[in-house]
Amino acid sequence: MDMRSTDMRLRRPAAAALWLDEPCTMDELGHLAFFRPFGRAALDPLAAVARWRGFSAGQTVLEAGDPTQEVSFVAEGELRVISRSSGGHEMILNELRAGDIFGEIAAIDGGYRSVSIVALTRTRLCTIAAAPFMAFALSTPEASHHLMRSLAALVRQKDQRLLELAVLPVRARLAALLLRLSRPRERGGRIVSPPPPHHELAARIGTRREVISRTLGAMGREGMTEMTRGGLVLPRPALLEAEVEAGYGAPAGGEAPRIRPSAALR
Repeated sequence: MDMRSTDMRLRRPAAAALWLDEPCTMDELGHLAFFRPFGRAALDPLAAVARWRGFSAGQTVLEAGDPTQEVSFVAEGELRVISRSSGGHEMILNELRAGDIFGEIAAIDGGYRSVSIVALTRTRLCTIAAAPFMAFALSTPEASHHLMRSLAALVRQKDQRLLELAVLPVRARLAALLLRLSRPRERGGRIVSPPPPHHELAARIGTRREVISRTLGAMGREGMTEMTRGGLVLPRPALLEAEVEAGYGAPAGGEAPRIRPSAALR
């Protein structure tokens, strides 16, 4: 299948106008996490082309199939990475926050955007055209290494996600997701706060909202989850981890791979 033609069918109109569109100064560029190790001489060519762009909550930042080739650095806010099928089905791939970057893959291979990105909150990005960014990355070993480490982490996370989708039943996929989204709770266990709507949980693990509702209901009756005013509590996270491992099955000569609650969902 021609990915470019498919992506073009998935494109949607952009949302409201930017609330910010202005040059990014040298000092501002140097405060972004990716560029902090570098001096003014290295950053000078980038400062000449870098721009601040601001998006409101709910606004489309880019669509799959867009031909634009800019690398964006998140300074503040939160964004969601989404993949859409031609039939309108959506899968949530990741959330991006301050310090994250996106657009580096299109900058490297010159291809169309493969995913859509939507601002969840008021968001401020520093954008740099692909050509000057790649010139900087290829001429600066530390920047090249940082970029390669970032891409390697992305590949690992995608491999983990693919394995989950291919091997785990829905309930185990939901358990793995809840562990990743959760954080330690002062009174023991873990908590997901605020708890995502059921349709968002479904979009993250490739199932339907009704299945999520039934599965969470069963988990609640078994004492594995508890809905409170503060969020969705996981009072016995070890049981969820055991269910994930059971879904993989123990490989010969070793233990099943463990799902780290802190692992990013990409």
